[in-house]
Amino acid sequence: MVHLVPASLARTFRRIAAAAVLSAAIATPALAADPLVSVDWLKAHRADAKVVVLDIRSAIDGGGKDAYEKAHIPGAVHTDYDKSGWRVERQGVPFMLPTVAELEKLIGDLGIDEGSHVVVVPAGVSYTDFGSAARVYWTLKTVGVNEVSILDGGFAAWKAAGNDVANGKSQPSPAIFTATFNDKSLATGEQVAAGAKNGGKATLIDARPQGFFLGKEKAPQAAAYGHIPGSVSLDSARFYDPVKNRLKPRAELAAAAASVPEGPAVTYCNTGHWAATDWFVLHELLGRKDVRLYDGSMVEWTSHADRAVESSRTKWDDLKKALGLGS
Repeated sequence: MVHLVPASLARTFRRIAAAAVLSAAIATPALAADPLVSVDWLKAHRADAKVVVLDIRSAIDGGGKDAYEKAHIPGAVHTDYDKSGWRVERQGVPFMLPTVAELEKLIGDLGIDEGSHVVVVPAGVSYTDFGSAARVYWTLKTVGVNEVSILDGGFAAWKAAGNDVANGKSQPSPAIFTATFNDKSLATGEQVAAGAKNGGKATLIDARPQGFFLGKEKAPQAAAYGHIPGSVSLDSARFYDPVKNRLKPRAELAAAAASVPEGPAVTYCNTGHWAATDWFVLHELLGRKDVRLYDGSMVEWTSHADRAVESSRTKWDDLKKALGLGS
């Protein structure tokens, strides 16, 4: 026997079911943006309303405004990583994280607000170039842009796939961006010094090439050769495939980072640039959530004469430098 449900009761059931679906949708948070997105993903999503494609080419990768205006991903806006204010001088130390007010203006002027999904596009030409993207990514995350990705392979990968490019420039519509500062992503010089002095639990990770770590060479802005005592060396170039010009597969990233002890860590380099790659790989891709970036790095560290430095530099190294035979 078939029992018919009255129309009024059926409508009630439908309203209850619809409400349940809506409630579940509201209660379920949106999936976080993938830290790395492919060219195919960007091709499919670059026109989405909340996606902002951010071309960061600069003199660091041999590009900049002229390279952007000659050819870029359609709809991408340009900001020069080296010149637009992503790193500033603070208390005489160059390449530091700007103030919150400076970042709110910089980011808002690019048409980015708290709801944007920013896709950072480096040139895609070297591990140092990837460091630019990682530093911008870290900066955006630090001030509360929750959905940020880096285009895997950068602009070079976009072109290599035969995708359309545009010329001229795309003028963004300024937005009002209000920062929410995440101090758990940043390590200050004072925090690092206090940890080093008191046997802090955080592992210090030096992201520079081995020559810098050993004290055979140094950045011009640094006041001394060598590394922060107790650091482990993890050159950011180890995470990068120079043939494909992109990060290595995640299994290889994990193998390269296997020497880093579990627990809290702080990445640093000369100016917080290469260190951003180490932070990105450890924190964003390998899930090491208690990792911070020391933006001042060795330049800020060595600006304080009372801070210790370890070095394998010899008198012969100094003599070679004096004779113009090396660093």
